[in-house]
Amino acid sequence: MTQEVVRPAYGTDTGTPVPPRTGLFGPGWPLSVLYLGFPLWWALGLAQVIFFAMAAVMVVHLRRGGPLRVPRGFTPWLLFLVWMFAGVLLVHATAPHTVPGGGLGRVANFGVWALWYLAITVVMLYVVNTAREVSTQRIARLLGWMFVVTAGFGVLAVLAPSLEFESPMELVLPHSLVSTNFVRTLVHPSLSSSSDFLGYVQPRPTAPFPYSNAWGNNLALYLPFFFLAWLGRDAGWRRKLAPVVLVAAVFPIIFSLNRGLWISLALAGGYVAVRLAVNGRTRALQVLVAAVVIGGIAFTASPLYDTLVLRVETPHSNDRRAGTAETVVSTTAQGSPVLGYGTTRTMAGSFSSLAGGETESCHQCAAPPLGTQGFMWRLVLTTGFGGTLLCLWFFGAQFLRRARGPAPLDVATCTVLLIAVVCFFVYDSLGSALFTVMIAVGLMARSDITEPEVAP
Repeated sequence: MTQEVVRPAYGTDTGTPVPPRTGLFGPGWPLSVLYLGFPLWWALGLAQVIFFAMAAVMVVHLRRGGPLRVPRGFTPWLLFLVWMFAGVLLVHATAPHTVPGGGLGRVANFGVWALWYLAITVVMLYVVNTAREVSTQRIARLLGWMFVVTAGFGVLAVLAPSLEFESPMELVLPHSLVSTNFVRTLVHPSLSSSSDFLGYVQPRPTAPFPYSNAWGNNLALYLPFFFLAWLGRDAGWRRKLAPVVLVAAVFPIIFSLNRGLWISLALAGGYVAVRLAVNGRTRALQVLVAAVVIGGIAFTASPLYDTLVLRVETPHSNDRRAGTAETVVSTTAQGSPVLGYGTTRTMAGSFSSLAGGETESCHQCAAPPLGTQGFMWRLVLTTGFGGTLLCLWFFGAQFLRRARGPAPLDVATCTVLLIAVVCFFVYDSLGSALFTVMIAVGLMARSDITEPEVAP
């Protein structure tokens, strides 16, 4: 009897034996349960909890495995985690220009986001340490599937924006908890949210995530894996369906009104074009350019173009975002520049006046919580400039390590990191989005693992 050597797809991993799949609970089943069942988890109101549950399963798997491998350049991230946990010492501190107090609410807030940091670390280590059990191709296909799911829900949001229902989780949780807007948003399945800043009510896709910005952030991060798994050389039947999915995705992308999504996709397209040219992939580059030109002409001639132009001409949240970022930087610099404050803070007054704030007739008059409106500002406020530097150092080092790699996986994962950093400035990425980013980092690290081929 011989043991077949299966080389993971996309040309970066060395030959490693991958055991045959044994149904849903075969090798890598936590990722399969998470992503293949994600529409179900959304309908049950478990779309956020499932990440923690599967991360816990991954911890059990890692404990039962051999010596733990970590990516090269892991030290800055480990230091960042220590830095982040040190922030608990400052949870009750009063930051300049913020409302004092907070009590147990701040501790709970710190605990939830600390769990997210641990979960994304676990999935990165899981991907690195399961190179022999779970192929890179399998993981890429799961994330490509999530692009299909996210785009599909976006199309449904355009067609039936008012669809929503009570989830089982909503019925189980205490009413006092579900009545809070934050918890209800997490457990109440709805296809869209509505905005009226264009002068009319415009539904914006949210499902299968809580917010429209989260929908855009996740969609952008799944797209490189969709190209890799659905348009690559091993795509099979997926290659025929991929163009249909991409065309369908254009409609919710435009109607989402997510400028951060649009900018990140544009930058990602330019980056991929440069990488293809440098790597000598002229045919792939020609196809990309042709698709952009033809798609651009068709888009300009469609009604979608008017929506995009109107959104660009309606800044809406620019002042709030700029004010939040400026206040976060100045507050951290004045009060706790090294460690930050551990959690977000409520600003005293508004950006224009200490006496300002939310009123019944003007909910937008209140400043957003400091540390929101972008993961970058969360980093600065909660971990200080020291923690921010460590976090960005880690992602920058991972990007540079594979920035010259010629393999499609190198291009895809570097594109994911580029999109992630761009979105850091406008989206609160800590959650499902950073879960995807850390999977990409784990796949990058697999190329450093050299295993001998198994002889017949």
